[in-house]
Amino acid sequence: MVVYLLTFVVVAIALTFVGHNYLRLKSLDEGSEDMVWLSGVIRSGANKFVKREYRIIIPTVLIVAAVYTLFMEYLSGLTCILGVVLSSIACKIGLSGGTYGNVRTTNMAEQTKSLAKTESVALMAGSTSGISVPAFGMLGIGIIITAAGGIKLEATSHGLINLGHLCNPVTMRLMTYSMGCSIVGMFHRVAGGNFTKAADISADIVGKVLHHLLEDDFRIPNSVADFIGDCVNDILGNISDLLESFVATPVAAITIAVQIVIATGRDYVLLDSMTKYPLLICIFGLVGSMAGVGYVQWKNNHGKDEIDPEAELNKATYIAVGFVVLMSLILARFCFGGVNLPSSFSKGWISVWVASVLGLLTIVIISIITEYFTSPDKKPVKDLVEAAKFGPAFLFTLGDAIASHAAFSSVAAIAISMFITYVFCGSYGIAIGAVSMLSVSGVIVTIDAFGPVADNAGGIAESCQLPSWVRKITDALDAVGNVTAAIGKGLAIAGAAYAVVALIMTYIGSYKLPDLSSSEALARFLTIILIGAIAGGGIIELFISILTKNTIKAAQVMAKAGQEMMDDEVMAGTKRPDYVKLVELQADQSLRYMLMPVVLTMIIPPICGFVFGPEFVLGFLIGAAIMAIPRAVFMAVSGGAWDNAKKRVESGEVEGYTDKDSVEYQTLHDTTVQGDTAGDTRKDVVGVDLDIVIKLMSESSNTLVPAFQSYNLANMVAVQSSQTVMMQLPHILKIA
Repeated sequence: MVVYLLTFVVVAIALTFVGHNYLRLKSLDEGSEDMVWLSGVIRSGANKFVKREYRIIIPTVLIVAAVYTLFMEYLSGLTCILGVVLSSIACKIGLSGGTYGNVRTTNMAEQTKSLAKTESVALMAGSTSGISVPAFGMLGIGIIITAAGGIKLEATSHGLINLGHLCNPVTMRLMTYSMGCSIVGMFHRVAGGNFTKAADISADIVGKVLHHLLEDDFRIPNSVADFIGDCVNDILGNISDLLESFVATPVAAITIAVQIVIATGRDYVLLDSMTKYPLLICIFGLVGSMAGVGYVQWKNNHGKDEIDPEAELNKATYIAVGFVVLMSLILARFCFGGVNLPSSFSKGWISVWVASVLGLLTIVIISIITEYFTSPDKKPVKDLVEAAKFGPAFLFTLGDAIASHAAFSSVAAIAISMFITYVFCGSYGIAIGAVSMLSVSGVIVTIDAFGPVADNAGGIAESCQLPSWVRKITDALDAVGNVTAAIGKGLAIAGAAYAVVALIMTYIGSYKLPDLSSSEALARFLTIILIGAIAGGGIIELFISILTKNTIKAAQVMAKAGQEMMDDEVMAGTKRPDYVKLVELQADQSLRYMLMPVVLTMIIPPICGFVFGPEFVLGFLIGAAIMAIPRAVFMAVSGGAWDNAKKRVESGEVEGYTDKDSVEYQTLHDTTVQGDTAGDTRKDVVGVDLDIVIKLMSESSNTLVPAFQSYNLANMVAVQSSQTVMMQLPHILKIA
């Protein structure tokens, strides 16, 4: 219980840290009347969108919670709701920090001309998002385990309607808590992604392609909707995405620990060590994140005005990661030294630390790969710009090739890391690797949220026609934000890969495998899994199709509406477009397309399980993971590379294309804008949704697997067929 007490203490400190930064942020000046008005429109639009979104989320969650309470475990519905509530609170705090922080970042740049102090404000706003993620995630886990009095191996429970299948109450409640967080993440990512990318695409088409205006020009009606989209997707969506990943990993580790201890003799000393280790890593990861963010904020406020903003943000990450590496070693010795360990710990207690370090190392490798293939200063993007000189076909074809190369490199790194981890520490080690990499999500999400705050700050400077040097400061921070976004996406994808493998391992341990002693039984088992895997891979392609088409449909509506508003008065700058009308239209479009992908994610695994049985679902989850992980990297890299190819052209660094009034520049710029437009849906809608899709399907399957085994149509048909044959056997023999 000391561990759970420590959890609550650290969470209280973290929430105090968030509250302090939030109040400091609100105390800063917002700037001119135009800046106050525009930031108010952004804040109001984002809040209204979220309120309307919850009119759909709340009834959906209540239905899911009622089903689990009635049929699976009588408190599991409440823990699912707890996950939704805590994730939503974290999202609300982070969104408020972002929408209050953007204009204050702009004003700090104008008032001080200091890059360091401006970065400090954006980082302060980002910390309300980042530190909230692990704080609220750990709060829910602590509440569930403490309320149950710890994890008891002998305890069993069932729903209010007992259908005959029993479960461990604590692991079931933890899994549904994680599922509640995932539901919020899925809704926010789908709706937010549709909102921001439809607005962004339509703004690019109307503003840049049709009228050759600068990005964020106040005459573009869709520009404010784009600002709001940055908030509801890049802040709100990212918080919910990483929070559900953060929660899923210790839950998977604890569930695997319970399964291992039951299989090896119900050793409560081993169970205590295996459950507290992932929790302690998360706790100290949160402490390290606060230390890193706090140090950089203090240094920027008390040091030089001119800094390297990327180097400063990297320091925050290095502090957090270094602290986790050190503490995970100490904790491994503390938790597992002298304990009778299972045979899967091939090198004793040090095996757990190796698994932890490999998880962190995987983040670094994936981030390096992603940055290399998407950075405007690296060869792949430079090659893209050269290809774009010959037209869109070359740009798109080479972009896909680059993305495929990145997908191979990333998946190879993840696979090698997982294999080494498994050799050292088995399935528990894979879960610990995921815990370790997500333990520093506090600093990663802080820096990731820093990006859209800086982006919005630049947009406000452009729209309010502030001096050009203000935009120069915010653009320097926004450029760093593009790199941090790549790191955030790398963490989400790598974390999803580790988490899903761990969740699939818990799925296998949650039901009784069939007798595979005969070659015929083994062949049947593998065939069903293979068929399920093909189906799982196909479903991922269906999700890609749905998410892409929905975004493009919404973008077409927005582009048409925006173009209609750009009359002579708007183009002359004598009146502002009706931004609010465009925002409301985009909200309608996003919410219209939000429900279907989420519902499909939640109902497809139960349908497969109750029709085809648990082995089919196992194959389904494997196939979905195999397809989704490389596709997520492919989408993120292709979109990022095309985006930065456009930015490289706009920077004026392409030899022979520096005159922005020339026909050659306009042609090349239009081509790369088309690439950026195509990539927007890939990197900010499809790519970021796929990791949540596979985790949510894995979590729901884990909670329902006892029911799949007891009740499935395939088994009932097989039994009925067998009984029919036995009844007809005497008649068949008589005829023979």
